[in-house]
Amino acid sequence: MAGYQAYQKNKYETASPHRLTLMLYNGAIQFAGKAKEAIQQNDIAETNRYVQKTQDIIYELISSLNTKEGGELALNLKKLYFYIIDLLLEANIKKEISPLDETVVMLQELKSAWEEIGKRGTLGSQG
Repeated sequence: MAGYQAYQKNKYETASPHRLTLMLYNGAIQFAGKAKEAIQQNDIAETNRYVQKTQDIIYELISSLNTKEGGELALNLKKLYFYIIDLLLEANIKKEISPLDETVVMLQELKSAWEEIGKRGTLGSQG
């Protein structure tokens, strides 16, 4: 088990900033999905746990924004991330699925855009 834990730790420590952001999006989407399942099963404790895990990831994304270099784009992303936090709070308080659905759609769109940026960056560096 120690070897697996070392592998997992190394995977995150050696990932590029672009790859780390994709991992964060994937994790947030996964945890929001688990929160939705927990709501459907009337499991309040698990709903809270998975919503909080999703929020933690969104806060990490917020903290990684560089508003000085990112300018308006970074500020808009920050606003969007805080809107997602609001949706997660609503889902957790009201135990409603629709805010989670909206959260997942937005995160999937952001992830897709981020993947496209990665492809363009890779292609651009080859030319």
